[in-house]
Amino acid sequence: MLDADEYHAALAALDWQVEMGADEALEEHPVDRFALAAAEAQARARPEPAPAAAPAPRAEADPAADAGHAAHAAQDLDGLRAAMAAFEGCELKRGARNMVFCDGAPGARVMVVGEAPGRDEDREGRPFVGRAGKLLDRMFAALGLSRSEGGLYITNVLPWRPPQNREPTAEEIAMMVPFLERHVALADPEILVVMGNISAQALLGRRGITRLRGTWGEALGRPAMPMTHPAYLLRNPAAKREAWADLLQIGARLG
Repeated sequence: MLDADEYHAALAALDWQVEMGADEALEEHPVDRFALAAAEAQARARPEPAPAAAPAPRAEADPAADAGHAAHAAQDLDGLRAAMAAFEGCELKRGARNMVFCDGAPGARVMVVGEAPGRDEDREGRPFVGRAGKLLDRMFAALGLSRSEGGLYITNVLPWRPPQNREPTAEEIAMMVPFLERHVALADPEILVVMGNISAQALLGRRGITRLRGTWGEALGRPAMPMTHPAYLLRNPAAKREAWADLLQIGARLG
């Protein structure tokens, strides 16, 4: 209990605080600010703990490198087909019905490298089976070469159809090139026929097939003839004359 003097002194102190603007209690019990300041000073004087080591950065996935390892490990065409089927780095695989690996006979003197499967190829799982494929068959039949009789071997740069037949991206092409290079090595043709811009980019490192066509180049250590794609010839029949000239060069090279 406070005596009268203490009571009036406390009341006067409270009135003074109210006059100074302290008219609301923030804590149920008084806080000793002096003791609090001393505790904070002691805390600052203590050494800070060493910072925890930052986690090592995660290595980014490199689909092209993964494809290279998988392709190099394939010892034959069946092994390469299995390696491509197991490859998960290309998003095109998720939207395709079938993987399109090859058609014709391994060991044929001529290997045709197309661009990517279309709707018909995606449905059947074989390259060049639509209208463009029928035209291709007629073109090479003029040279006595047939995929059904072992004179022709056919594949594509990409084994999966791009959505809506869009053009493959540079990244998609780059990640499939190691498989294509191994495919050529295992099939071991004498001559490569590079059909279309995507194939020219993958094998010759250049685009502009209408400028490149008809001039021999070299791809993967083998003579390579760039040609316009049969689908282009269907849209531009006048270009068939140039394609025939390219075929005559291939026939002459084969002897």
